[in-house]
Amino acid sequence: MIDLLPVLVPLPVLLPLLGAGLALVLSKHSRAQNIVSILILSAVMIISLIMLFGVDAHGPQVVAIGGWEPPAGIVLVADRLSSLMLVVSSLVTLCVLIYALSQDANDDSDETPISVFNPSYLVLCAGVANAFLAGDLFNLYVGFEMFLVASYVLLTLGATAERIRAGVTYVVVSLVSSIIFLAAIGVIYSATGTVNMAQLSERLSELPPDVQMILHVLLLIGFGIKAAIFPLSFWLPDSYPTAPAPVTAVFAGLLTKVGIYAIIRTETLLFSESSLRVPLLIAAALTMVVGILGAIAQSEIKRIVSFTLVSHIGYMLFGVALGTTVGLAAAIYYTVHHIIVQTALFLAIGMVEMRGGSTSTRSLGGLMVLSPALSIIFFIPALNLSGIPPFSGFIGKVGLFAAGFSDHDWLAVSLIVAGTVTSLLTLYVIGRTFNLAFWRDPADAEEPNEELVAEFAERKKAKLAGKPWKSQIGVPGSMFAATTVVVIASIVLTVFAAPLWGMANRAAENLQSPVSYVSDVLGGDGL
Repeated sequence: MIDLLPVLVPLPVLLPLLGAGLALVLSKHSRAQNIVSILILSAVMIISLIMLFGVDAHGPQVVAIGGWEPPAGIVLVADRLSSLMLVVSSLVTLCVLIYALSQDANDDSDETPISVFNPSYLVLCAGVANAFLAGDLFNLYVGFEMFLVASYVLLTLGATAERIRAGVTYVVVSLVSSIIFLAAIGVIYSATGTVNMAQLSERLSELPPDVQMILHVLLLIGFGIKAAIFPLSFWLPDSYPTAPAPVTAVFAGLLTKVGIYAIIRTETLLFSESSLRVPLLIAAALTMVVGILGAIAQSEIKRIVSFTLVSHIGYMLFGVALGTTVGLAAAIYYTVHHIIVQTALFLAIGMVEMRGGSTSTRSLGGLMVLSPALSIIFFIPALNLSGIPPFSGFIGKVGLFAAGFSDHDWLAVSLIVAGTVTSLLTLYVIGRTFNLAFWRDPADAEEPNEELVAEFAERKKAKLAGKPWKSQIGVPGSMFAATTVVVIASIVLTVFAAPLWGMANRAAENLQSPVSYVSDVLGGDGL
């Protein structure tokens, strides 16, 4: 196992890239292209699981690409945090791919050739994996750019005016973020002579405090835009809802968490002695409150959930800002929870749109009667997002609040209050959305959908006449199955909360010991 692990480390990046090339070669054979994509992502998920158990038992695995030893060459590092994120991301990307292929979102019109979706999606998966495994800042930047370039293509599938407009906003904001990140890398290299994160952990502390602060702020701004932290989150609610449902699901569930991962990694490894605790806590509180207030003002379910996505980023930042082992463990657990739950919600919303013809609460209604199975698939992750016990959202928030109380600080307690209010408002928003879209008679909607009204009326007549009625899910079976797997995964986070929390706690302990990371990467000598 120990000898095998280093061989596996580059594969989550390499396999999707090879698969993307093969998918392009098979662009005229859609069935073969789809099979290749599914096999590639299935293999990545299996490899990620093996890596997670391997590094948990035997310690981090460091691989120098091309034989160039660190800090001179590119190094990939698989530790508990990166391996856990790889497992979750591979599960999500595989399920979303199956959902997308079933929906035929990549080939539902002549405007979007089937050859575009699979290669772009696989490049996105490779970029995410590269970002998680990167052992130096420039390779982390490369990972960001890989999945961002692919995301530009995926976001504008279909080339509708709305998607192009949203895509332009997304591209501009992403480019600004990338320029800030790249500028920070250049300044860091100029000041320290390296971009290797293990070596930077030693050298950054030798710089004057004001220089450290400038570098710290530059990286936080770059990552904060990608993670959608207030006030850098303005772009997200306008960009994500316009994309096809599976694209929105993987964007909302995964891409913002790569930004959170980068913040966790750099805060604990590079700036463990240079704390911006107070500004981060304030940003976390504002992200929670402003995000959920934005959700309350919306009537489109996609936009509602997009705003809740922003608000719940604040919980993760809260745990990171505390800087304690318990806080970091809670942030890691909550990140895993949110990736899965947010993905499940957006996949369910895609099916609601297909079944009800809209995602607007002004026109939906009666879906609980017309499609009970779909209602349940939406309801479970919605409750989980709200933090209702005993779901994983509740467990993650309890962990964060416990970490805040143990900090014995008025600002941390204020964050607990903000988090509690945000959770209650999330429950209100979800309850209101479910009532309007699923419970009420569709004839009572502000802008009634005639098809839903007619179907609901037919259902009432059949009930009064005592005739049997078979509800219709109204979506392809593979779409429903893929979403169900993600929903079940969200339940598994609750059932197996103890071992997952144990893994998150061990990962947090590793993060709290930068010396150990440096020793693993640089061979114990430091440079």
